[in-house]
Parts: sequence; structure tokens; C-alpha cells
Amino acid sequence: ALLNNQPMGFYSPATIVKDAQRHGLKVRSIDVTCSEWNCSLAHESSATPTLRIGLRYVRGLQQAAGEALVRARQQRPFTSTEDLAARVPELSRANLAMLARIGALNRIGVADNVNLHRRDALWQIEKAARPVGPLLKDVTEPDTASPLSQMDLEERLIADYHGTGMTVGPHPMAYRRQVLRRMGIRSSSELRELAHGKPAVVAGCVITRQRPGTAKGLIFLTLEDETGNANIIVAPDLYSRDPAVVLRERFIRVQGIVQNQDGIVHLKAQKILPLQVTAAETASHDFH
Repeated sequence: ALLNNQPMGFYSPATIVKDAQRHGLKVRSIDVTCSEWNCSLAHESSATPTLRIGLRYVRGLQQAAGEALVRARQQRPFTSTEDLAARVPELSRANLAMLARIGALNRIGVADNVNLHRRDALWQIEKAARPVGPLLKDVTEPDTASPLSQMDLEERLIADYHGTGMTVGPHPMAYRRQVLRRMGIRSSSELRELAHGKPAVVAGCVITRQRPGTAKGLIFLTLEDETGNANIIVAPDLYSRDPAVVLRERFIRVQGIVQNQDGIVHLKAQKILPLQVTAAETASHDFH
């Protein structure tokens, strides 16, 4: 319900999805062979439902085009990318390219022994966009592998966040966890176990920035990693030293002192530095 009624609430869809995954919900990516316009629930191999992200999260895709795609699929499955383009003329070339980049076309008409990837789909889009003569206009060909290499992990993350605003795969911080441990950086779940007054260093993706009028100039940040959220307190003097890091960096590491009282845990920041994790376009909810 939250995902299907955005924008609303305090947290972004990406944060809602990651929280649901940490609570055990399986989340599947957008797939033109089964996604509805809205996010939907389905039962796969067990009684536990699986959340399928809806076509509404494809960047630039209008609802009319998404619903036309669903209607065409209900009549009969798509046999290829070319078949999809021919049967759903409401989809622009840009729409098809975006669907390819986020992996939503990988399973169209795929045989059991064929594994297509995102660049294969982009290759098929280029082929489908070529005009053909009247003799072949009603003939569609099956998708085949292309000579292009697969997207690497960083390219897939960038495509996911740019194309849908989220990823249903591992959190970007998860890919760096071993390196972060060697740097002495704790996860947010480990931070919650530390005693009051202990020094600690945490890192994560900034998902909220708040400065309540009653907080005497304090800024409160929420960092997200694969284990949960960490709450950071930034005093005015620390903010004044380097406001750009506090306000603009998407990923940061914070050194500070743990405040653990009555089960509520914060880290009072003493030092904040930018952290290079990914170039993906993560978003934060700032000063609302």
C-alpha cells in the first residue's frame, strides 16, 4: 500500500523495500512478463508472499503505457522484445530502453537453456527499432544473445537506482562490508549493541536529514546499511566546519561517541567524512 501510493510518508520507496527485506519479505524486480502496474503480492514456492515491484516504478513510463502492456500480456505471453514492441505501440523507444537497462526484459520468451542479460535486451531494442518492409512487418524473431558483455555490479546498481529509484538486490553497503570491517567501521546493528559512552565509527547511505526548530541547531542524520539504520547527531560547530559533507554527500562515515539510553541509540558525531561506495543515484528525505 505504501509503495502504491507514493509520494507519501517520511521514507523513500527504496528505504521501505530494504526494511521489508530485512524483515524477511522476498522482493522481486520489475519484469514485463509478470509485473502489474502496481506493486503486487504473489505466492511462489511457499505460503510466504513475495512482493513484485510494479511497472509504476519504471522511470518515464506513463500509466497508460504500463496498463497497455499488462493488457497485451494477458491476451498471450510476449515471445520476444520485438513482439513486445509491436504489440504495445504505446511504449516509446526510450521506455523500451529503460526496461532493458533495469533488467525487466530479461525473461521475455527465454528458453530454459538461454540466459539473457540487460545488454542483450538493449541489443534487441536496437533491432526492434529498425524499420522493415511490408513483407516482414508481421514477422517477429526470437531474442538471442548479443556480443555485448554483461553489466558489472556497479553498472547494474546505477541502472537500478536511475531507472526505478531502488534496488531489490543487496544494499550497496553490503558489497563493501569486508573492506569496511578492515577499516574498523561497524554496521548499524553492531552500533546498537555498544554501551553508552563508547567510541565508534559507522558508515552508510544518508536517507534523512532533519533540523527541528527546537533542537538548538542540532542536525539529525539517518544512515542506512544492509543491517538497518543508524541515528547520527551533528552539533552546530561540527556542521560549520564542513557543511557540504553533511548536506550533500550520499554516503558518509561518522566517528563519534555512542549515546545508548533506554534502548535508544545515537552516535554523537565528532568527525564526518565522505565515503565512496557507488555512483548510484540514492535519495534522501531532507529537512521536511
